[in-house]
Amino acid sequence: MTKNKAVMELLLCSALWSIAGIFMKLIPWSGFAIAGVRSVLAGTVMGLFMLLRHTPFVLCRRSVLGGIALCATLTLFSVANKLTTAANAIVLQFTAPIWIMLLSALLFHASFRRADVIAVALTFGGIALFFADGLGTGNTAGNLIALGAGLTFGCYYVSLGDSGEDIRMSSVLIGHALTFVAGLPFLLLTPTPLTLQTACSLGILGVFQLGVPYVLLAHASGWCSPLVCSLLGAVEPLLNPVWVAIFDGEVPGLLALAGALVVIVTITLWCIYNGKNEEKPT
Repeated sequence: MTKNKAVMELLLCSALWSIAGIFMKLIPWSGFAIAGVRSVLAGTVMGLFMLLRHTPFVLCRRSVLGGIALCATLTLFSVANKLTTAANAIVLQFTAPIWIMLLSALLFHASFRRADVIAVALTFGGIALFFADGLGTGNTAGNLIALGAGLTFGCYYVSLGDSGEDIRMSSVLIGHALTFVAGLPFLLLTPTPLTLQTACSLGILGVFQLGVPYVLLAHASGWCSPLVCSLLGAVEPLLNPVWVAIFDGEVPGLLALAGALVVIVTITLWCIYNGKNEEKPT
């Protein structure tokens, strides 16, 4: 495998992730129920991949903590998509790198640089625009939940640290299993009408939007630097609102669009800055 092929796989991964909003909007279920079924299908894809690769399942402190954090992320993101715009949900989850930095400073006493402080200030300034927009559209609760998904996604990466591929994949399986358990009561106790459109949307979400991308990420991330992975991940928040606007007609407010621009540009430039500094000889 070449680096160029790995980059293409990561681009495809981000593009597939970006279709979450449009298909979640097509399913008349609660966010918890959608998350549960999506994870059953995605977990099956990852399990089959691990089986074919002979990757052992590892049950340890890191894989369990990562699984819990991933469960929270998947569930919160799905619920947020039902309460706010798809654009708001994905961009607010995209704040995960900022939460990783803050958690590293809090838990591991990592030091802040001037660029880090500026990045945090600008990111939270962009977030404030989302909530200013939400006050007029009733999206405040959804925005808060989406922001929580960004925090838990940051916890997911921090909990795994530099663990091996077997632990990372095991944490994904644990996360999907826990997400299904969390969604099960809502599958049983809330209306879940199953039409052809709903079944197809769930299948696409579980297999192609969540299952296959995690396989691509696991396969390609070893060939690309964290900087490249971070930058290619920006494709998701850029494409997600485009699909929803085209196929569902949902367009975020002007303040939310301004906030999205601030958040995406700030985090992308910050990742570039970090990558350049990491590449400097010591």
